Amino acid sequence: MTGDQRKTRERKLYELQVEHRDLDDVVTRLSALPPVDEILIKRLKKRKLQLKDQIARIKSALIPDLDA
Repeated sequence: MTGDQRKTRERKLYELQVEHRDLDDVVTRLSALPPVDEILIKRLKKRKLQLKDQIARIKSALIPDLDA
């Protein structure tokens, strides 16, 4: 992986982490306010899970390969 590719992935990782954190805040706030829109909350939680998976994949790709 070149330096530019690494920087691009690190930037994408940061953006996904920010979006995940923001969604977490939105879900918390929506859950506290009546009336609760369960369908919207489920959609937001599903998006959070997708982001979490993407974050894990990028983190894994950023780990350097070690030749044994």
